[in-house]
Amino acid sequence: MKVVLASNNQGKLIELKSLLQPLGWEVQPQGEFGVSDADETGSTFVENALIKARHACAAINAPAIADDSGIVVPALKGAPGIYSARYAGVHGDDDANNAKLIKDMVAEADRRAYFFCAMVFLKHADDPVPVIATAAWHGVLTDEPAGENGFGYDPYFYVPKHECTSAQLPSEVKNSLSHRGQATRLLIEQIKALQD
Repeated sequence: MKVVLASNNQGKLIELKSLLQPLGWEVQPQGEFGVSDADETGSTFVENALIKARHACAAINAPAIADDSGIVVPALKGAPGIYSARYAGVHGDDDANNAKLIKDMVAEADRRAYFFCAMVFLKHADDPVPVIATAAWHGVLTDEPAGENGFGYDPYFYVPKHECTSAQLPSEVKNSLSHRGQATRLLIEQIKALQD
């Protein structure tokens, strides 16, 4: 089965193509069809994931998988949250987003943070029963970046159990731990259950 991946984020595409392999589907990014990113007008990760999936389904007339994810910092009342990719004002500017986050954390003693992912599968744009999976990955924020793997906030997201940042983890280890990896595995379980 051919499925559209409702994203044009290269880092996310690489991760998701690998994570979705167990389904045996041909997964193609929406950019290959000339589809632009959807306007993320929802107020939650789940709403935005649904918006992205519906946008891709409608544009290509094919099933779609979308995720919306970001970093949540309790000390900042949940920010950056759904605005993670555009926290500093420009969508996808990782350096500016990280700089703003660390600046905002200067006075905060509580460094806890977690990545959150909402993953959605739609058979078609009007699918009334979307498959939805969510997951979180807990860690703490560091003041100094470390590591070259990953993208976004990964260099500042410290994983105590592994004594390194997300960006220092090998890809296969990160995928086994991450919010996106967890949510994808849950989504796959639900999809397979529906097929049985």
